[in-house]
Amino acid sequence: MVGKYWLSALVPILLAPSIAAAPSTDAASKKSSGKCTKLTPSVNSGDMWIGKINHNGTSPFNTDSSYTVYRNVMEFGCKGDGVTDDTACINKAISMGSRCGSTCGGSSTTAPALVYFPSGTYLVSSPIVMYYYTQMVGNAVNPPTLLMDPSFQGIGLIDSDPYGAGGVQWYQNQNNFFRQVRNFVIDLTKTPATSSSTGIHWQVAQATSLTNLVFKMSTASNTKHQGVWMENGSGGFMSDLVFEGGKFGLWVGNQQFTSRNLTISNAQTAIYMNWNWAWTFKTLNINNCNVGIDMTAGGPTSQGVGSITVVDAKISNTPTGVLSGTSSTSQTKASGSLILDNVVLHNVTTAVGDGTVTRLAGTSGSTTITSWGQGSLYTNTSGSGTFNQKALPVIPKKGANLLASDGRFFERPRPQYEQYAASDFVSVKASGAHGDGKTDDTAVIQKVLTESAGCKIVYFPAGVYIISSTVNVPAGTRIVGEAWSVLMAHGAAFSSELKPTPMLKVGKSGDKGVAEISDIIFATKGAQPGAILVQWNIRDPAGQPGASGMWDTHFRIGGAAGTDLQAAQCPAGQSENDACKAAYMLLQLTKSSSAYLENVWAWTADHDLDAGPQVSIYTGRGISVESTKGPVWMYGTASEHNVLYQYQITNAKNVLMAMIQTETPYYQPGPKAPQPFTPSKSYQDPTFSNCAAGSDNCALAWGLRIVKSSDVYVYGTGLYNFFSNYNQTCLDTEDCQDAMVDLESNKNVYLYNLNTKAATNMVTSGGKSLAKQADNTNNFCQTVNAFLVEAKA
Repeated sequence: MVGKYWLSALVPILLAPSIAAAPSTDAASKKSSGKCTKLTPSVNSGDMWIGKINHNGTSPFNTDSSYTVYRNVMEFGCKGDGVTDDTACINKAISMGSRCGSTCGGSSTTAPALVYFPSGTYLVSSPIVMYYYTQMVGNAVNPPTLLMDPSFQGIGLIDSDPYGAGGVQWYQNQNNFFRQVRNFVIDLTKTPATSSSTGIHWQVAQATSLTNLVFKMSTASNTKHQGVWMENGSGGFMSDLVFEGGKFGLWVGNQQFTSRNLTISNAQTAIYMNWNWAWTFKTLNINNCNVGIDMTAGGPTSQGVGSITVVDAKISNTPTGVLSGTSSTSQTKASGSLILDNVVLHNVTTAVGDGTVTRLAGTSGSTTITSWGQGSLYTNTSGSGTFNQKALPVIPKKGANLLASDGRFFERPRPQYEQYAASDFVSVKASGAHGDGKTDDTAVIQKVLTESAGCKIVYFPAGVYIISSTVNVPAGTRIVGEAWSVLMAHGAAFSSELKPTPMLKVGKSGDKGVAEISDIIFATKGAQPGAILVQWNIRDPAGQPGASGMWDTHFRIGGAAGTDLQAAQCPAGQSENDACKAAYMLLQLTKSSSAYLENVWAWTADHDLDAGPQVSIYTGRGISVESTKGPVWMYGTASEHNVLYQYQITNAKNVLMAMIQTETPYYQPGPKAPQPFTPSKSYQDPTFSNCAAGSDNCALAWGLRIVKSSDVYVYGTGLYNFFSNYNQTCLDTEDCQDAMVDLESNKNVYLYNLNTKAATNMVTSGGKSLAKQADNTNNFCQTVNAFLVEAKA
């Protein structure tokens, strides 16, 4: 029975202390004026709220006014009885309307879809084709099963990027954005063990997620089944996945990726890493496999794997924990970089080895690998590192408020509100908002949020909601969108760079309480040079870690229909254009705040998602972390193409970053940073005053800047520069940018698997180089396994 299997598989994981969901109580509910009833979860054994609530979402910039965003597969003829072939009706539900498929040019922002699957067993005989900008959502109360037919033909049960004639694909893998699959059992066990059955072909980029899935595969000794197959991409995030059986739980390769809370049992190889630049695994549970992680692709003379970071893991009853051919003579120099941090072994013969040579011994009993590294190690300011393949010399002293009761870094699953009834939700459209991309919805949104805090979950049906002045989000607020509903800043309130103004102000300084935002996009319309898209002031109440946060929520500046910041208005290569100064800052975590961020992409567009060409759009700052106490947890976040910096951490404490990804604006140095913005002392902006006037690679946006901060833990980075004013010849000499990471007067900062691209100096402090790219060449990037110069013994 599906429900029974699901509960037995996931309940022990989801109730673990490190990932328990935040309690539903909050300060705002206790202050209720009596106009609404305190929000209280209830036992729900039927359909979740998505299947019951009124769906009147729209895509306002779609030329077809009848276009429908929400689709229930049952309304397309599906039976879900485990006998009837439901393939055609599922694909019809996904593809209905003028959606972005094989002929759309690779992307579109005008045809989103949320495809809902009620409980049942859906027999599938050929691939379910995921069109661009699709959310596939199963009933989280009793997740449906997608059952592969014994005669199945195709690349995978779910296909995110189909191959056509001659190997031509529908989408460009590194731009295959906006996809989501959650709440399913994916069952391959009816197919022959010797068939190459695949659960999901997941070839994706940013703003994508796999969440709350169980993969059931053959456990036969000759099985060829695999749960997730990913040949490339530029992701990405997956969480709360269970794999049972298979030749591979996951066979994957990607530029950068984050995985949280994966459990893999009874597979021959739990994870085969074919290639990557950087991959972070947080809370990885492997049991009764032959090999935990195989990272030997390419062999020691041509390693395909750049770096792997494993944090808070347990490997049990598995002869080899990590299969790796890395040594001091491997090629390229820094390839095969590996971090093991708080990894528990139980009955593991070899922790790390190549099948012949043991690099780190295991145990027949139990032991914990506290902090172990394989790759280049930096411990002083000389600017020189050494190859290390043993326990790291400095064990991280982890901030107590970042940890759960079990000593692991805290984490929690994204809220899905399956324990609430449809009557516990209030729709902003039902309250008078239009979401049509032109009507000012500020007053309605503010009224709904004020009246609903602690009492209702605020639902934004699909649409584009114009906000003309600051919306105050009180403690006790829970916001959920549909197919990434868009909140768009537009108005005189955001017009002055000299007066930065938040579009969303989440809590006031000193506020404590619940604040949850999921499935939302923040954007601007036209030039809004004073807009801070989100200012986050609230912090978690005592005893409720992770009560305030954002999940599957993104910042998208320009490059989309209705923004007036597309190729027609902001073409690449233009001279400075005030009409394209789109925002002041994307996200500000203020001094008083704490925050839990998971799968958050802060993107200023480099190209037009609807028209295709590159664009030059100017956002002053990316993500600013100023929280003086923390905790701040960031799992699978990215910040790209902002003028001054992508991430800046100033006067902050207790910050965890588990895989961050950045790109320098493609147009720089035309203009050079800080142009077209003016640095602000109050925001502690970099000034770039040290850069020589004749230099074209100095005054460029920082990928990561940490200033006067402490207890900062970075587990995996991909900090890239691919262009110099849209020209890529600088990649030939790996000197597109002078420096990528700036560290100034910090304490207790740990950088693990630091990957940069085309920055002459990977890390600097006070203008001095602390790590050079030439000393740390990897398969594509440059990699420092452990940068502990500012770490505390």
